[in-house]
Formats: sequence, C-alpha cells, structure tokens
Amino acid sequence: MQFDNNAQAIYLQIADYVCEKILLKEWPPDAKIPSVRELAMQLEVNPNTVARSYDFLKQQEIIQDKRGIGYFITAEGAKTAAAYRKQEFLEKELPSLFRNMYLLGIDPDDLKQKYEKFKKQYS
Repeated sequence: MQFDNNAQAIYLQIADYVCEKILLKEWPPDAKIPSVRELAMQLEVNPNTVARSYDFLKQQEIIQDKRGIGYFITAEGAKTAAAYRKQEFLEKELPSLFRNMYLLGIDPDDLKQKYEKFKKQYS
C-alpha cells in the first residue's frame, strides 16, 4: 500500500484500506482480520498507527474486538463501510472531481461510457 503524505492522516488511509478489503469481499462479515501487529508489518507502519485505525473503525461499528481472540468484521460491516466511504467521497473527493470537470469542459454524459466499461471489469 502506498500512502499519500499530502492527503488525509495515515491512520485514516489505513481505515480506507480496511474498508476497501471489506467492500471487495476479501474480508467478509464475521471474518477475523489481521492483528494490529500483522497489519503493521504488512503495511510497514508503526503498530500504534494501525491500532488508531482499528479504534476508529470500532467507533464506526465496522469492526469489533473480541478480547483475547482478535478483530472481526461486524455483521453489518460492509454496509457501514460503504456508507462511511460514500459520505467521505461525497464530501471530499466529488467537489474536486466536479471542479476538474468544469475546468476541462467535461460533461457528465462524456463519462457514462467510460464508467460502464469500468463497471464491467468488476462484474
């Protein structure tokens, strides 16, 4: 995973990474996810940063901590992760996209065919 130092805090980028794994169904509901140390080693970050991400995701009710066993995706984790990511996209990324579209003279209809082609890749 590559971190964008000019974007949001690293712990939030890790939270987005976990949400993406959930939304891509790589980590299904009720599945055990990597421990703080395991994920920190995989992403080459400080375990405290991953712990902060996991605390944030627990507050969002996307994951839960089963003491002594580990962290698990909640039953509604995918739905909650999608709602969280959607809100983040609408508030933070969409305004920038609209601005670029306006500046470049791109009409939303110009994107429809490209978007449909993109969706087929994930179907």
